[in-house]
Amino acid sequence: MTQERPQDHSNIPEPVPAEADATTQSEAVVTPAAAEGEPAAAVVSPREAELEALVAQLKDQLLRAVAETENVRRRLEQQAEDRGKYAVSSFAKDVLPVADNLRRALDSIPAEALSGDPMAHKLGEGVELTERALLAALERHGIKRIESMGQRFDPHLHQAMMEVEDPSQPAGTVVLEMQPGYIIHGRLLREAMVGVAKGGPKPQPGDAGVDTTV
Repeated sequence: MTQERPQDHSNIPEPVPAEADATTQSEAVVTPAAAEGEPAAAVVSPREAELEALVAQLKDQLLRAVAETENVRRRLEQQAEDRGKYAVSSFAKDVLPVADNLRRALDSIPAEALSGDPMAHKLGEGVELTERALLAALERHGIKRIESMGQRFDPHLHQAMMEVEDPSQPAGTVVLEMQPGYIIHGRLLREAMVGVAKGGPKPQPGDAGVDTTV
């Protein structure tokens, strides 16, 4: 009877554990990005791109709305300020004829009567004080009289009613004021009715831009 020889297992490699094999494989596999030390690029899905675009659009709309709101606020503040400044414009226009009549009353008193007649003198003083008080009240509300005599004709402030032959004055100079003009906070309230000189020296080059048309 033949006796079997025992098998020699010395040359058979021992099995490697699964965890060790996985570690070895993971260490062995190196991506190009990892090799260069750079993070892998994030992949953006179409839904994420759509949401990012929507956020950018909403942000732009919000910024526009804030800017428009600020513009409206400033415009309303300016309108409120203008209403406060010019609220008395209509009332002032009704009062200006009173100032005109006071000045006419003073101009109608002869100079000799003011100096020789005590009653006329007192009357003139009373009318003049009343005129000053009225003009001061108007000025407290930003209403000022336009100084026209001797000034260059300005179509934005003056209304030329006639031309006056006056060779001693440059052409276009205001030499007659028939009705004074007024401004309120720098805005024209009533233009002055004036007469302008003609026949005098022509305006100098430095006076360019002044309208002398009557």
